[in-house]
Amino acid sequence: MNKEKCIDPFLEKRLIKYDEWLDKGQISYSSKVIPVSESISTKQWVLPTEQVMGVLDEAKSVAVQNCLCRTHYQRCDNPLEVCFLLNGVGDTFVRKGMARHVDLTEAAEILKKANESGLVHLGLYMPDHELFALCSCCSCCCHDLQIVKQFDRKDLMVHSEYIAVTLSEDCIHCSVCVERCVFGARVFQDGEMEYTTAACLGCGLCVTTCPAEAISMEVREG
Repeated sequence: MNKEKCIDPFLEKRLIKYDEWLDKGQISYSSKVIPVSESISTKQWVLPTEQVMGVLDEAKSVAVQNCLCRTHYQRCDNPLEVCFLLNGVGDTFVRKGMARHVDLTEAAEILKKANESGLVHLGLYMPDHELFALCSCCSCCCHDLQIVKQFDRKDLMVHSEYIAVTLSEDCIHCSVCVERCVFGARVFQDGEMEYTTAACLGCGLCVTTCPAEAISMEVREG
């Protein structure tokens, strides 16, 4: 870790913790990108573990709380109550009055609003490799997204098993997908959209707002 670059105590605390867990072999990564469920055609790809609703459906209990990162930074007006806590972790936070239990119907509505706001779904992991939280994140506040982008710590975040595929002949170069992509995989230059597949982490946000339906998600090779 480049400590000279860590000027934000909130991020520095997280990064020191992640590096400690990595050094001890307690984690392989801190978070994983999970694609927007609406971006996956259930007729073509049925992988419920890669969809947030599938993960929530498999949990014994689900609670939701305000996103700690957006509460801390307050840099945007994106929805706050979007952080899902699973099973025992959620139950503990509910008992402490820091979260509330939700059913799948309400969870789906929360995820819909998160997608409309252009938030990336991240699965967060503890040292025992257990998935304990699912949050919908913005690049201006989320500690993991900030660490990945500011410190180039891509080793801490795992891309989803999907990747966006764009049909160039159908693309109308409207730049909507460029505005939605938080990983810089899409840029608008000289009146055209340019897409770098290597930078795509498979969140699916570009798919759900493409007016020409020129983008789809496919299982990533390898």
